[in-house]
Parts: sequence; C-alpha cells; structure tokens
Amino acid sequence: MKIGTIGAGNIAQAFVRHAAKAGFEITISSKSGPAALTALAATLGPGVRAGTVEEAVQADLVLLSVPWDAVAEVLAHVPAWRGQVVVDTTNAIHFPDFKPLDLGPKTSTELVAEQAPGARVVKGFNATGAAILALDPNEGGGKRVIFISGDDASAKAEVLQLLDAMGFAGIDLGSLAIGGRFQQFPGPLSGTNLAQFPA
Repeated sequence: MKIGTIGAGNIAQAFVRHAAKAGFEITISSKSGPAALTALAATLGPGVRAGTVEEAVQADLVLLSVPWDAVAEVLAHVPAWRGQVVVDTTNAIHFPDFKPLDLGPKTSTELVAEQAPGARVVKGFNATGAAILALDPNEGGGKRVIFISGDDASAKAEVLQLLDAMGFAGIDLGSLAIGGRFQQFPGPLSGTNLAQFPA
C-alpha cells in the first residue's frame, strides 16, 4: 500500500511518522508545494517524500488532513478518485475559538464523502489530539485506540490493517452517520486517549 497526505500539519506528521516506521512509502503534500516540505519529509522517516497534491492523491490510501474551511476547495481540485481509500481526519470547527459548526443532519465526513465521488471514505485520526497521536502507540502494555467509521466495509478493513501495522488498536464504530457522529467534535469520543489491553 502506498500512502499520500493532503496536508502536512501536526496530525499528518504524527500519522506519517508511525506509517514510515511500519515501512510504508508515503508522499506528503500541502498547498505550499513540495519545495516547502522537502526538509520536513526528511525528518519523518524512511520512505517519505514531498510531492504535489496531484501526486499524493494517486496513492492507494490518502490522508485528508486540512482545516475544515479548506476541504471543499481541496477536494474540488482532485480530478477524479479511482476507488482509493480517503481517511478523513478533519473536524468541522471554527477557528480560533474551536466552536463546532452547524452542518445540519449529516456528519462532517458524510459531507466529505459527497465531495469525493469515487473515493471510499473512512473517518479516523480525528478524535485524538496530535500530541497524543505522536506518542508511541504502545500505552502501558496496551495499544492506543484509534476509532474509525465508514460506509465501505473493505475500506475499513484496509484501514484497520494499516492501524495494526502501525501499532494501534483500531475500533470500528460502524457507519459514518452513526459512528462518525460519536467521533466528530464535540462527540462523546472526541479528545479521548484510550488503550486496548490483551484479554
């Protein structure tokens, strides 16, 4: 599996470090362009390179990690999705006061999925803060929990396999309409730091 990122902020960097350590090839991208990311890519681990957004979205799995107000514009510039898995890390929050936006009856990731036809969208990596996400996934003898949700079973299976390879414990919460609501800010699982221990 090759991985790309749209966005190179703290969440994306934490994700990429774990994925690189697990041996994945990763292309990071942002609106700033690859030249601005070359030095950063070199610090994130082996197999990480800076590229354009157009290059990043060719990967098998793409991490969408941009501010909510940039989502529509970013997705509008992707020529076409060809069944790739898109992992949506965003939260519909107004900055800088961190107030949740009123999206009506749909979850934020349902709206992302509507704007990414042809992609298989999974919610993930949004309920844990970047500083916690960056830590070793092994937590006190257990594995740090990452919640996911989505409407495509095969896409979720791929993300769960990735999480396992990265050292996390992935927990599937169900559909975007149900599980996504638990995950998104200010849902009951937002801001959690949980670990799963062997039975």
